[in-house]
Amino acid sequence: MIRRKVVVHGDVQGVGFRWSCAREAELLGVRGWVLNRADGAVEVVAEGDPAAVEQLVTWARHGPRHAVVSRVEVVEEAPQGLRDFQIEA
Repeated sequence: MIRRKVVVHGDVQGVGFRWSCAREAELLGVRGWVLNRADGAVEVVAEGDPAAVEQLVTWARHGPRHAVVSRVEVVEEAPQGLRDFQIEA
């Protein structure tokens, strides 16, 4: 199991990014959360099978159809044993 924190910059709020990310995570069996940050970025924490987490990170590099991703930061973190994927406020 691995964990990644992903911060996605660009035109990524108000385009369904969080909902689409949660749907993608559920399809991949990835646990974690996604939230809109005050600075306009979207932050994702993903835990699970290494291949599935990397697929979600790859998805985040372009996001949903109307997103315009300009930059993505990925940080390795220690897994915490999360049990589901949530959309945070």
